[in-house]
Amino acid sequence: MTHIGHFYVDNWAGNLKGTIRVAKSTTGGVYPVGSVLQLVPTEVMVKREKGFNAATHDWEFFELDVSPNGSTIRTRGFADVNNRFGGNCFGCHVAARPEWDFVCDTTHGCAPIPITIAMSGALQRTDPRCKNRTPVSAQDTAALAQLAEVVKAMAAANAVKK
Repeated sequence: MTHIGHFYVDNWAGNLKGTIRVAKSTTGGVYPVGSVLQLVPTEVMVKREKGFNAATHDWEFFELDVSPNGSTIRTRGFADVNNRFGGNCFGCHVAARPEWDFVCDTTHGCAPIPITIAMSGALQRTDPRCKNRTPVSAQDTAALAQLAEVVKAMAAANAVKK
């Protein structure tokens, strides 16, 4: 995938240039059909054809299991997909201002997520699907340790809610 800012993009329909153009835009835009956006290796959103799902602006959300052998889909859908942190994809992305086509970022109107850019970067750089990974840096080790603490705290909070 192509690294843009702190996330990665691709386009399954062959329009990577169009996807990159919107991802790099400072004013927003509508992502072309086939756009794939990934902040962390276990989550991805895919832009489907116009009319596929009006509520999500035609985005479909996926929760993945990843391994050195590739990816398998844990769950996919629209308003009902939750990530491993217990967050609802739709619930976050619906807050994005219209010009950002349902895509969250630090300035797009969405609530902050519980992980930092350093954590998401460390997750990307340690993605088990990548063939040419570099050794884990001290900074990535620290970010992953912080992420483990966040996940532990969130699991405890979710257990209390139940």
